[in-house]
Amino acid sequence: MEKLKSFYKNKRVFITGHTGFKGSWLVNTLIHFGSKVYGYSLDDQNKKNYSNFCNYKKVQNNYGDILDIKKLKNCLNRINPEIIFHLAAQPIVSESYKNPKLTIETNLNGTLNLIESVRKLKKIKSVVIITSDKCYQNKEIRRGYKEIDRLGGDDPYSASKAAAEIVYNSYLKSKLVNLERHGVATARAGNVIGGGDWSRNRIIPDCMRSIIGKKKFFIRSPNSTRPWQHVLEPVSGYLLLAKKLYENPKRFSSPWNFGPSAGQTLSVKKVVSLFFQELNIKKSYIKSKGSFKESKLLKLNSQKSYKFLGWKNSWSMKKSIKETAIWYKHFLKKKDIKDFTEKQINRYFDD
Repeated sequence: MEKLKSFYKNKRVFITGHTGFKGSWLVNTLIHFGSKVYGYSLDDQNKKNYSNFCNYKKVQNNYGDILDIKKLKNCLNRINPEIIFHLAAQPIVSESYKNPKLTIETNLNGTLNLIESVRKLKKIKSVVIITSDKCYQNKEIRRGYKEIDRLGGDDPYSASKAAAEIVYNSYLKSKLVNLERHGVATARAGNVIGGGDWSRNRIIPDCMRSIIGKKKFFIRSPNSTRPWQHVLEPVSGYLLLAKKLYENPKRFSSPWNFGPSAGQTLSVKKVVSLFFQELNIKKSYIKSKGSFKESKLLKLNSQKSYKFLGWKNSWSMKKSIKETAIWYKHFLKKKDIKDFTEKQINRYFDD
């Protein structure tokens, strides 16, 4: 951790989507590392949750739409960051069925706006564009998808992430990205869990809403498996990748997977069972009819990240579920959640 921490100390880091679930954990980690953090997000409902467990007073918060390229460019030109993490997105698969146009515009055009806005920045050294494991054409194969596998998507969300990857690759191969000056890479992570997530139609937030509201708990696909991992796992990968891009842009400007090691898979119903068990709550689920198509199996192959970045998972899936449950336990008891979040970050990087 110390090498990573010393690298980020006093670095000017810009994060789009900084008030979202992953964005908030990335902000907290960078503050812990001593970075100068700048955020750009919509001024929406995420902001309240972000301020509840982020030390947001140490962040320069800028609010705007990623689709507003003029505002984005002005913000970046004023800040002139060294490192950028692009997380701004419409991240919910179910929502993409309700608002396909907005999902595709946000996830594709938002990425395009970011890449275009970066091209003339003077001090930029590395850009990490976060897409998704769902960017792959999912044939439900067991070996896990590699970065060289075919992209695609049968739903608007997956298609938007695949499209963002294709646009990124076109800029890279057409040499519209100046690798003499800075590196640009994409990061594809598996399903993440962790404290502070209140998004709709995600399994852990749905668990918590059923507890708080004393309501029945529904699961669409109890037997589906996903590459579950704690949110700090991909966050550590993003941080390591940005450092590598900073030091050697030509070598590391490419797509990267960040997922659990081979053999680590759990079904949705097992995740729910372990989560409630950690909270000492007895609760059963009701299987609901899904309103949209969902894949039953999705796995990533992260050997490239293991070998060339030196990244690996620190926490097992069961450990990740336990740490997530502990966070929400503190939240329910109304303890100092900002302090606990910082301690959890410390504990993760120590591990």
